[in-house]
Amino acid sequence: MTAALHVEAMGDGAPLVLLHGWAMHSGFWGPLISRLACRHRVHAVDLPGHGESPALPHFTLDDVVAALDATFDAVGAPLTLVGWSLGGLVAMRWALARPDRVRRLVLVSTSPRFVASGDWPHAMEPETLDRFGDELRVAWKLTVQRFLALQLHGAENPRALLGDMRRRLSSRKAPSAATLNEALDLLRQCDFREEASRIGQPALVVSGDRDTLAFPAAGRFLAERLPNARFALIAGAAHVPFLSHADAFGAALDEFIDG
Repeated sequence: MTAALHVEAMGDGAPLVLLHGWAMHSGFWGPLISRLACRHRVHAVDLPGHGESPALPHFTLDDVVAALDATFDAVGAPLTLVGWSLGGLVAMRWALARPDRVRRLVLVSTSPRFVASGDWPHAMEPETLDRFGDELRVAWKLTVQRFLALQLHGAENPRALLGDMRRRLSSRKAPSAATLNEALDLLRQCDFREEASRIGQPALVVSGDRDTLAFPAAGRFLAERLPNARFALIAGAAHVPFLSHADAFGAALDEFIDG
């Protein structure tokens, strides 16, 4: 039996679950947690093998969703999921697996496919992720530090935010190289371009117009493919709009949830 994942809960109201991105942990949500906790019971989760959560034998999308579903089995009310990047892929698979449990989705800096191909130009070239894999085997800590900088590439005023993200990264245990590699493989392989049409829950897709990891065109495509979705584009933001443009992100989120 898989041990329960590490969850920090705050606030009162309908349950809202925060799912972070690759190599990160729930501490990266920062001030968004206290903002949401004014009206929601916010559950900030460390994904398996990240932060304080135990690792799984293998980091696959179905296994991660099973671990999350077991962790939240005692929460009776339907969940609102806020998934950032990799966390957005997890949120979509959870919504497909448990439509009775997942009430609605907020997909932040999420692409239905993170790797470019002949019929999908709105993503990173495969060589970019391959290079990350090669570097992880040599110096994984430096590779993750470089990934932080990539998340802010092109953003307005990135220097102070990069320092803040570095401090957040070091505040919890680092994932193992094995977990990082398997999660990177998941990013290489996942393709929700067709599956998205089967996700019926209300959804908000949020993209930064300067994001070079989850292209804004990919976010717009995802919002169009989801049957019941709206799209929000945040000007000047890159891959972490909830930190770099907290007010604009919060306003889009409040409008969606209240609506």
